[in-house]
Parts: sequence; C-alpha cells; structure tokens
Amino acid sequence: MNILNVENVSKSYMSKPVLNNVSVGISDTDKIGVVGINGTGKSTLLAIVAGTVEPDAGQVVMNNNLRISYLPQNPVFDMEKSLLENITDRIYAGGDHWDKMGEIKANLAKFGIDDPECSPKILSGGQKKRAALVAALMTQSDLLILDEPTNHLDSQMIEWLEDFLKRFKGALLMITHDRYFLDEVTNRILEIDKGNTYRYEANYSGFLELKEQRLEYEQAAERKAAALYRKDLAWMLRGARARSTKQKAHIERFETLRDRQLPEEERFVTLSSLPSRMGNKTIILDNISKGYDGRMLFKGFSYTFGKLDRIGVIGPNGCGKSTLLKCIVGSVTPDTGSVEIGQTIKIGYFGQENEALDENKRVLDYIKDVAEFIRTPDGLVSATMMCERFLFTPDMQYAPIAKLSGGEKRRLYLLRVLMEAPNVIILDEPTNDLDIQTLRILEDYLDSFPGIILTVSHDRYFLDRVVTRIFSFEENGSLKQSEGGYSDYVLRKKAIAEDADKGVPDKGSKARNRQSDQDNDASGGLSKNKNRTVREKTKLSYAEQKEYDNIESEIEELENRCRELEKEISVSSTDYTRLMQLQNEKDELETTIEKKMERYIELQEMVDSFAKK
Repeated sequence: MNILNVENVSKSYMSKPVLNNVSVGISDTDKIGVVGINGTGKSTLLAIVAGTVEPDAGQVVMNNNLRISYLPQNPVFDMEKSLLENITDRIYAGGDHWDKMGEIKANLAKFGIDDPECSPKILSGGQKKRAALVAALMTQSDLLILDEPTNHLDSQMIEWLEDFLKRFKGALLMITHDRYFLDEVTNRILEIDKGNTYRYEANYSGFLELKEQRLEYEQAAERKAAALYRKDLAWMLRGARARSTKQKAHIERFETLRDRQLPEEERFVTLSSLPSRMGNKTIILDNISKGYDGRMLFKGFSYTFGKLDRIGVIGPNGCGKSTLLKCIVGSVTPDTGSVEIGQTIKIGYFGQENEALDENKRVLDYIKDVAEFIRTPDGLVSATMMCERFLFTPDMQYAPIAKLSGGEKRRLYLLRVLMEAPNVIILDEPTNDLDIQTLRILEDYLDSFPGIILTVSHDRYFLDRVVTRIFSFEENGSLKQSEGGYSDYVLRKKAIAEDADKGVPDKGSKARNRQSDQDNDASGGLSKNKNRTVREKTKLSYAEQKEYDNIESEIEELENRCRELEKEISVSSTDYTRLMQLQNEKDELETTIEKKMERYIELQEMVDSFAKK
C-alpha cells in the first residue's frame, strides 16, 4: 500500500537544477536506498519528502497521520539545551508519550556518548550525528528517512544498525555509500541521475545488473533511432512535400527524431597520476605510544612499512585510529618512541574532516594552489583537465567552493591530495560523503597505485576491496596485525573465540579436517539418496509437533520478559553499566522473538498444507 507519493517535483539551487520533474511512490514495505553521484540531489529529495525543504514545483502527497522520522545529513541542535533535552524533544514530538529516558541513555551509551546531560557545543560532528541517529531510530514512525546513517559509526555499530533496520516494520528511505549495508537492508534502489530518477526492484547487487541492462537498452534504442533518422533525412533531402496526410506524418516523425534528446554518456571520475619515486627507506614506527587525560590509546607499537603495503586500521570510535595516522604524518607527537620518514617519502593525507576550505575561493584556484600541471601516464595534464576528470564542469570550476555540496567538497579535497603526486596515501574515513561511483574509481586507482596505502575505514566493502593487512585496536591499547581484508579478520577472530570457548589451542588443522569430513559426508549422503525411496511427508514429526505445541507460549514468555526489561530500563536511568546490560539483553530477546515468529509461521504453513491433503 502506498503511504507517500512525490509528484512532479523540481528543485534548483542558485539557478542550478537539481531535481527535474521527479515522481516517486513509497509503499509501506519499501526499504529504498537512494544512490547517485554527489551533487545530484539525493539529500534534497530526502529533505523534501521529510518536509524540511519546499520544492520549487510539484507536491508531496501522504497518508493521513503518516509518522515520519528524519535523520538529516548535518543535524542541528539547540545549543541552549542539553543533549538529552534535544533528543527527548524530538522523540516526544513524534507522538511517543512513554517514559523512554532510560532507553535513550542506554542507546546513547551504545553509540559512544556517556554523558547525555552535556551541551551539544562540546560534541564533535560525529558525536552529533550519532546522537541524532539515536533520536531518529527511537521516534515512532511509519517512514524512517536516514541521510548517511553509517557515517561516523564503527563496524560494531554498523552491524547493530543493519540488524535493527532489517527488523524495522515500517518503510525506509535512505542514503548510504556502504555497499554491504545497502545489500543487506534494502529491497529497492532509487537512482538519481541528471535530475531524473530510475527505480530498481532489487538490492544493490541486483541494481548493478539491472542498470547495465537499462543502459544497454537505451543504447540499442538510440542506434535504432539514429538509423531511422538517417533514412528519413535522405527522404527529406529528396524533396518531400506535405501533400498528403501520410507525408505529413512522415515529416513529423523526422522532426521528432531530429529534436530527440540524445542519451548522455555516463560521466566517471578518472584518476591517474604518477607517484613520486620511493627510496629504500620508507616509514619506521619505533615503539610509539600516545594517550590523553590518563587514557592510553596505543603503546609500544613498532612497524616498518613495506613499499607496497596496503593496510586497514580498524577499531571502535575513540580508540585512537585517527591519532595514529596523525602521529605518522607529524601533526601529533607521540608520547614515547619515534617516527622516521624516508627522504623520498611524499605523503598524501586525506583527513576525516576536509581541511579548512576557503569558501570564497574558486574551485580551479584551489587546485592550482598545489600544481598547474600533473604528470600522468598519458603525459602532462592541466589543473583544468583534472577538474573535469573529477566531474567539475567549466562552470563549476569558476564558481566559489561555497556552492558545492558536502560530497563535492570531499571529492575536491581528494583531487587536491592526489595532485600532490604522493607515493604514500593515508586515508582517514575516505568513504564518508564520497558517492559510490567515486569510491569504485578510487578503489580501481588504488589497485594500481605503486606505493604505500594506509587507511582508517569502517566501510567493510572498501576494506575487503583495498587492503591486504589489518591493524586492529584491541583492549589495553594494543595493536594487532591480521593478514587479509576485513572479512578475513572477522572470520579469524570468530574462530579464535569459538576455540577459546571450547579450550581448543589450534583451530587450523581441525577446521581443515572438519571441512574434509563435511565434504565426505555430503558426497556419501548424495550417493545414499540415489538408492533410497523418499516417502511424501503427511504430518509433523514428533519433535516438530512438540515444538509447534509449545512455541506460542514460548513467544508469549519472551514478550513478557521484553516488557519487564523496558520497565527496568526506565527506572535504571543513572546506572549506565546496568543500562547497557539491560538494553543488550532486550536486543537479543527481540532477535530471538523474530526467529521464533518465523519458525511459528513455517510450522503453521506445514500444518495447513497437511490439512489440505
């Protein structure tokens, strides 16, 4: 059932068209991911649907009493109120009248904010975004609108949010550049391209295939139209006259073909440069340590970088990942130890926050401050040409930086870093605010980059795609190395934890033997099945019947326990440790209830099918 319709909406900023006559319908079961290059109007569309931005033309029609919860790209807080007051104002404005103070505090703690009574003035941009996310998720809604919810979340938080949204019963409209997240959470993709929208009934992986089919169809249709136009042009040149209805129709067809809008080729960010030469001495970290206010971030860490190292740094927010990078680039001094940089090393540092951009400076001048030309495999390329390769049109190049969107500013900052022709690239959260298309091209560029890559990222796909070694921040400020990408790290950590529970010292050989046994069992089972007569099942087995008889009461008990936990959370609002324990137990219970419900439906369908036989 449709709950909201965007009808013929258009929007321009500073005479630049962003959305052009866009129409979109949202049903109560849609979980829509919005994709497109930066500056195409993704955030504008979400703001229009949420009602915080008015379109220049068109309208948004929604069901009566539709409840919307909205996380904007850059949340705004009332600085005269505490953080907790800001959040409760938003939640209760959404129509929730239950006392959720304890749950709010527990969720803030889960997202790394331990002082809910603090002023928003002291919070970083990432902390504000996480606090606003808590408010958006806890506000009762039929339509949840999230603009870049995974930015500033660590991997554990992203996985928790992924599970929450998969269980969310309402509709979802979301922008994110996390491709694993899109695949797991969405069932629809809405692409915005050159002011138009294209809807795909699939998750992100399906969207890639369907988009390729759409582009191939458009190209085939254009080839057919071009051939027909050439044929009609020849007919016109022979001196056609509109003496009959048939000839008039022919002339009209020619004019339609002549004036048709040609499909635009997709614009891609193109990255290419020649890095500076690298000598034998690279970067040497010797027993470095760093802490703040009595808290040790990392200690006694030593490492010598190889010339082709591809390293990803992971860990929870606030553990010291960005500080480690800053120690390497020299903007922070370690408390102990030393950082030695080889004479030929030239570092390009892409920070988590854009460097202080002069909003009044023109885009082209900002790049020319680094270099007028850059040497690439194709020869010398001017700053103007590099801007065009990064999708900055001539008009945009002579416009002030202030006119760019947040994502376009990140792309501009990345271009400036690469214009320096570094042989070491250090990236701190590069996936924040870069669109998926730019990320894919950046990944391709890094594949062939003949130097050192060191990146902090919570984007699991990006890490799997780019790095071959992981530095993970563990407890007590220790940094551990793990070979492979992020998925390899997770599997290895899970295997170690399982072995520790079982008291098994070495998993490797046992895992291989177990896999071999499973393969043998599978092949043996297949051969046995060939000679066995399979009888049609006519009733539940004894175990299934017992499970079916008890499952409703089990679900009821779990739901009762959930309600008890909600009461305990509401009265434990000052004990943050207890709050976290209660909230974690409640999350686990809700997951169990969801699985029990799915099993109950499965058993009921079996019972119904047997009754029909």
